Formats: sequence, C-alpha cells, structure tokens
Amino acid sequence: MAKTVKIMLAGEGGQGVQSVAEIIAEAANEQGREVLYIPNFGVEQRGGVSIAFLQIGDSPIGSPKFETGDIVVALSDRAITRTVQYVGPATVFVYDAGIEGAQTHLPQNAGRVLGIPAIDVAKRELHPRVFNIIIMGAVIRATGVVPEDAAKAAIEKQLGYKFEKDPQLRELNFKAIDRGAELVAGRL
Repeated sequence: MAKTVKIMLAGEGGQGVQSVAEIIAEAANEQGREVLYIPNFGVEQRGGVSIAFLQIGDSPIGSPKFETGDIVVALSDRAITRTVQYVGPATVFVYDAGIEGAQTHLPQNAGRVLGIPAIDVAKRELHPRVFNIIIMGAVIRATGVVPEDAAKAAIEKQLGYKFEKDPQLRELNFKAIDRGAELVAGRL
C-alpha cells in the first residue's frame, strides 16, 4: 500500500470507537507500518461524541489530522452529523444501518455509502458487546489496511487477560471481526 490511509471513526462515548482505533493501530504497528492515532473526545463530561483519527502508511505521516478521510465510520446519529465534513468524493462512508433517521443525515458527496447492520447482527447472532468489533472487521475489509489475522493478534494482545478468564470471549471477538468483514465483502 503506497499511500497513507486516513480513517475516521466516530460514535457515542462508550461505543468502543477508541478501542477499535487502538486495535487497528496496534495491528498496523506490528506489521511494521507507520501509524498515527489521535483520539478526540466531545466537550461533554458524559455522553459526548468520541472521534478517532487514524492514519496508516508506509512512510512517515506528516500531519496528525486530515480534512478528508478515505474511510469515515459513524456509529450514531450525532456521529454522522459530526463527520460529514470529513467526507469527499473518494470517501467510503460506513454507518450502522440500525441508526434511526440516519438516511436523512448521510453525506451526499461520498464516493460510496455503506449501511452495515452491526447492532442488529451483534444482538441477533453474537452479543451486543462486540458491536464495535463487527464495525472493525468491516473497516479492515473495506480498507485492506491490515490483515484480519493481524487484527485478531492485536485483539489478543489487548484483551488476552480477559480471554484467559473467559475463553469464549476470544471466539466471540474473532467471530465479530469475521462477520464485520462479511458484511462489506462484495459491496466495495
């Protein structure tokens, strides 16, 4: 991958946006890639929109923030509103299809808009706790920025202590990555 991939993830505080960014950054770092991750939290003490700016490339990254993302992910209605300014004609805009009223706020200038039923899939097939990991699988497949196995290794590194206590969590998280990747496969 020659160019730097610019990823923005946004959601409500507690949806795991920062965790997903950290895991992808860790996976890219372990692959020997250049990584720049900048967390940005809303000014509200609780319940604000959490944004993660993530850049991954093969050469040094010059600027911490960017004006247009290659992929922009919004996990809530407020996150959609906060992220549309980072969307351009080449941007893949990913949002959770379960967001009520999302259709009225989606960016009109995105190169591609993908509604992923992550919340619904998490509730019906897996567990609500892995909603953000489903989104991570979708982002990884949509960008190809890191191999899915590298993301699983990064999850293992970050959450291994939890997996030791409850080995089923490992399987649940790995299934969530695979399921997220399936949800965007063939739609890009």
